[in-house]
Amino acid sequence: MEQGTVKWFNDSKGFGFISRQSGEDVFVHHTAIQSSGFRSLQEGQSVQFNVVKGPKGLQAENVQPL
Repeated sequence: MEQGTVKWFNDSKGFGFISRQSGEDVFVHHTAIQSSGFRSLQEGQSVQFNVVKGPKGLQAENVQPL
């Protein structure tokens, strides 16, 4: 797993982007967030995650807030 920071996340659309420590941004969908209830992330929040190749490029999977 790697760590990064939430760049932005849109609750109504259910997706956003995480800035990786390497500087590259990866897409994150609300279904990849490991939490109970309403799945959301806050701008600037630290997270850990796995990176996988999705249909439109790299995306975060198994996202866990720190």
